[in-house]
Amino acid sequence: MAKRVVITGMGIWSCLGTSTGEVRDALREGRSGIVMDQARLDYGYQSGLTGLVKAPVLKGLLDRHLRRGFSEQAEYAYMAGLEAFRMAGIDEAYLTANEVGCIFGNDSSAKPVIEAAKIMEEKRDSQLLGQNYIFQSMNSTVNMNLSTAFHLKGANFSISAACASGSHSIGLSYLLIKQGLQEMVLCGGAQETSHLGMSTFDAIGAFSKRMDEPTKASRPFDRDRDGLVPSGGGAALVLEEYEHALARGADILAEVKGYGFSSNGTAVISQPSDEGCVIAMTRAMKDAGMEASDIDYINAHATSTLQGDKYEAIALDRLFHGQHALISSTKGMTGHECWMAGASEIVYSLLMMQGNFVAPNLNFNNPDEYSARLNIARTTTETDIKAVLSNSFGFGGTNSALIISKIS
Repeated sequence: MAKRVVITGMGIWSCLGTSTGEVRDALREGRSGIVMDQARLDYGYQSGLTGLVKAPVLKGLLDRHLRRGFSEQAEYAYMAGLEAFRMAGIDEAYLTANEVGCIFGNDSSAKPVIEAAKIMEEKRDSQLLGQNYIFQSMNSTVNMNLSTAFHLKGANFSISAACASGSHSIGLSYLLIKQGLQEMVLCGGAQETSHLGMSTFDAIGAFSKRMDEPTKASRPFDRDRDGLVPSGGGAALVLEEYEHALARGADILAEVKGYGFSSNGTAVISQPSDEGCVIAMTRAMKDAGMEASDIDYINAHATSTLQGDKYEAIALDRLFHGQHALISSTKGMTGHECWMAGASEIVYSLLMMQGNFVAPNLNFNNPDEYSARLNIARTTTETDIKAVLSNSFGFGGTNSALIISKIS
């Protein structure tokens, strides 16, 4: 018999704040974390816009030798993981005595690769690289460092699926627990924010150039959107088997009810598809035993790109036209947190669910012909949220949809 899967802890380190309390307040206030970074323009970017994420201070929290192997995104994820475990009531003694998994979404680690390459080009001596770049530069840098730092003994791997990575990591953790293969998993997503990691995105003209008004640059679903704003950080969730959570007296934040996925199968690697989006959302609702009428809030993937927002709007209209679900993309405030986004947006949705509000789709001033048909929240809306659908769609046609609900 399939197990029930619940969320007992969450943590966040983002441009909206470095704790769930700070981020909850920013969401309710509709406060943007986007700034102009002159260093990006100096480096050669077309756009200097970015989400501003505070650098963590790990000194005093981790041994020096362990810290040196942490990539930027692993540091973000570690801080989010600390908060998630603390909220779940999980301490070091528990982690030492029990099997806990670690599955994180991460699809690049550019900064250490570029830094190591520069040393090799200048010095022509690999011995000068030391022993730490290898642990920082692998795509599995997040889960390998977290599993070591937290002494985790369960499933231990990365999900590399573009901007759906964080969402798929939650979905696969959910499936492992549902099937009885794990009792608890720390999962989430992390994204580096260094300018060294985003030049290839800038090269294809994906970024907004509305640099005179940084907080108005990310405009999901708006007619005048001109591209996304890169951002990042770390988000973590403690997923747990329901009876196991009850037995240890854990506070249950929500239940993971459904996971859906698909691939677009299009001939162009960056081409979005409304059909692929519909399949992922439909599969998640079927898994959850829900209909469109059961969903109260949809956290849209909408990144503020012309094509991506258009096809998601078409898909949402196909499934939710005439339904009561409110829709917003938190990327109007955060920018696009890329590999982290699918996980951070579950944290954002949980905070809204707990606070009984829907955060605004910031900068949605003029709908286009597709978004005009959607029930988009333009301002913070006080409402009871029992069930949330969260979308994440990535390059290569990888789609993920998650459904979480209040526990019943």
